[in-house]
Amino acid sequence: MATSRWNLVARHFCSSAARGGKLVQAPLQVSGVEGRYASALYSAATKQSKLETVEKELSSLQSELQKNQQLLEFLSDPSQKKFQKKAAVESLMKKKNFSDLTVNLFVALAENGRMKKTMQVISSFNKLMSAHRGEVSCTVKTAKPLDEATLKELKTALQGFLKKGESLQLQTSVDPTLIGGMTVALGDKFVDMSMRTKIKTYTDLIKAAV
Repeated sequence: MATSRWNLVARHFCSSAARGGKLVQAPLQVSGVEGRYASALYSAATKQSKLETVEKELSSLQSELQKNQQLLEFLSDPSQKKFQKKAAVESLMKKKNFSDLTVNLFVALAENGRMKKTMQVISSFNKLMSAHRGEVSCTVKTAKPLDEATLKELKTALQGFLKKGESLQLQTSVDPTLIGGMTVALGDKFVDMSMRTKIKTYTDLIKAAV
């Protein structure tokens, strides 16, 4: 009876036909096993109007696991029994008074031997929530730090690629190996305008001509 019960929970989070009808379409396609769990959780939480509740619970769990490396290693260890991992997860979530949605998700992960995917599932769900709020992630790498004027100009240019209701979440970093120019990753788009790439392209052309 117990095995049957947990299998039903697992199907609830991994099937294309979740309880209550078809899955709610996620605002973003996230790949892998972790993406499927995260998307199913997003669908279930949407139906119950508990997206923000689940997001807060996952954030709390993420912080707990980042502080408690011993627990994270235990959950990721394939030599540990599934029922032991399930018991550990249920105990932790009971203390935190988590919702059934979050508890059931991790019970399913434990039952299916997917606990090592915990942090990836949380990361995938965070991406879905970011897309749900209209946030567009953008990462810009430059050879040297950008001054305020250039950064402001860059933000204005990037804003032009966003749709109505979307907001830019810009992160910048420095990579001296680019030599000059920059690389821009905006959502699922990537543009390489670095001198390193240009030099390599020209070098390859010269070699091909010789």
